[in-house]
Amino acid sequence: MSHPVLQTGWIDRPHLSLSLGDFQTEMGGCIKDAFVSYVVHGDLQSGLPVVLCPSAIASTHHRLDFLIGKGMGLDLAHCTVIAVDALGNGLSISPSNSQVQPGEKFPFINLRDMVKSQSLLLDFLGVSQVHAVVGASMGGMQALQWAVSEPKRIQNVIAMTPMARSTTWARLMNETSRRVLQAHPGWRENDPQAWSAWVPLMQMINSRTPEHWDAQYHELSELLNDICSRVEAWQQQRYSVFDWICQTHAYDAHDVGTTPGHYSTESALASIRAQTLIMAPPLDLYNPAESAKWAAKHIPNCRFIEITSQWGHQSATFADTNSVKFLNQSIHAFLWGNTSF
Repeated sequence: MSHPVLQTGWIDRPHLSLSLGDFQTEMGGCIKDAFVSYVVHGDLQSGLPVVLCPSAIASTHHRLDFLIGKGMGLDLAHCTVIAVDALGNGLSISPSNSQVQPGEKFPFINLRDMVKSQSLLLDFLGVSQVHAVVGASMGGMQALQWAVSEPKRIQNVIAMTPMARSTTWARLMNETSRRVLQAHPGWRENDPQAWSAWVPLMQMINSRTPEHWDAQYHELSELLNDICSRVEAWQQQRYSVFDWICQTHAYDAHDVGTTPGHYSTESALASIRAQTLIMAPPLDLYNPAESAKWAAKHIPNCRFIEITSQWGHQSATFADTNSVKFLNQSIHAFLWGNTSF
């Protein structure tokens, strides 16, 4: 996957890459000629605190661009931001861009492998302490994993719409999406038409709420036109089906409780030393909001804030302007103190 066409609100920064050589996965596999892709917002030589932003599922380092900038949650007057591409997303090493292990030959990965690749990147950049790890969805799940895997390195965690352990519901959504994609005869060749059924399921049904759709559309024709436009947008990106399958399997396997040295999800969460902020909407049809609340109850020094939004899982994206303002205010206050917006 080449870099997708810049969208409104995305911040264009030089794309950087670090070679990881032969990367050993937690499950005993080996990714040949591995590399991790990233961008830097600000100057690493400035001495400002470093904030790490892992990408969400099927997204890139642009995922949290709506939080980055003057007066925003990740204000570059206060920090330098490293936005990193998770393994399997098409920019870091993935089934779609591996020259040696393409497609179905690509080894199984999990979220701790993603965190490990990011840790190696920070080592290379000379970043020994991280002021905050900030992520949404799978990025928020990586943020919690960071706090468990390297508790002495992470000072703050902000996890939006996360899970500490993937629920059966989320796994059901992922399995359904894989079956939908693989039912298309051209999925191995990444036929753009393979996304025509996936988009309504994953991008529309389980990423928002019934209330949102009722408020947005009153005529069936309007909804159908929206579906068609979103399918076309995904087809133009030519995102790899193999990358989606790779990342969803990693998503399904996620549980901070299986981190070496821990015996349960609860014990892993209890070991977190970082000041933690977890945010989720009232209803999330992908990562159930109850999972975020449950995780918050088991983390010492954790605050839970509800995102008052009908956008469901997409409440932690640039899509909802009200949520964007609320998230920036909440994150700025948590990391840097209160400010007026």
